[in-house]
Amino acid sequence: MLKLLALLLSGAKFGKLLTSGGTMLLSLVVYAFIFGWRYAAGFIALLFIHEMGHYIAARQRGLPVGLPTFIPFVGAWIEMKQMPHDAETEAFVGLGGPLLGAVGALGAWWLGNAWDAPWLMAAAYAGFFLNLFNLIPLSPFDGGRITAVLSPRIWLLGVPILGALFLWRPSPMLLLMALIAAPQVWKALKYRSDSEEAKTYYAVPTAKKWEYALIYLVLAGFLAMMMGEAHDKLQAIRATMGR
Repeated sequence: MLKLLALLLSGAKFGKLLTSGGTMLLSLVVYAFIFGWRYAAGFIALLFIHEMGHYIAARQRGLPVGLPTFIPFVGAWIEMKQMPHDAETEAFVGLGGPLLGAVGALGAWWLGNAWDAPWLMAAAYAGFFLNLFNLIPLSPFDGGRITAVLSPRIWLLGVPILGALFLWRPSPMLLLMALIAAPQVWKALKYRSDSEEAKTYYAVPTAKKWEYALIYLVLAGFLAMMMGEAHDKLQAIRATMGR
C-alpha cells in the first residue's frame, strides 16, 4: 500500500512537471511560428527565469508553490498553494520575479552585445520591458504586491499608468488586466489605515517599508535605462547588418 501511494505521489509530481513543460513548449512553438525560434526560445527562457524568481522567493518563506504554467500571449504564473500571511511576505515574493528577471534580461543583453546578435538583444529588450511592465504599482501586478507594504492606496497610482499604456498601445490583454485589477482598485478606495487589516496584514515596520520602496524605485529605474540601452544597441546592430 505504501509503495502504491508513493507511486501515485510521484506520478502526480511528474504530471505537474509535464504540465509546466508542456505549456512552455506550446508557448515556444506559438512564438517561434510568429517571431522565429531563436527569439522565442530567448523570450520563454526569460519568462521562466522571472517566474522562478517568484518560486524561489516563495520557497524561501516556506510557502508551497507549483511550477510555472505558460499561456501564449498571456504570460506565465506560478500556483500559490498558500497565500502569504502578511504584506511583507507578499512583497518579498512579488519582488523575486522582476529581480531575478532583471538579472536574466541583463545576461541576454550582455550576450547580445558581445555577439552582435539581434535576436538576443531583442529578447533582452522584451525581458526588460516585461519586468518593468510587471512593476506597475497595481495589484495583481508584481509592483502592486511590492508597493502594498507602503499602503494599498498606492494602487490608485497604477490606474493612470495602465490607462496611459492602453492609449499608447491598445490591447485586449490590457483590458483583461484592468478587469482583474478592478476589485483591487475598489479595495484601495475603501482602505482605512485604522482598520483591522491595516493593523495586522499591512502592519510593516517603517524601516522595512523604506527598504522595499528604495529597491522598487532603483529596480524600475534600472529596467527603464536598460530598455533604452537595448533598443539603441538593437538599432545599431540592425544598421550594421544592413550595410
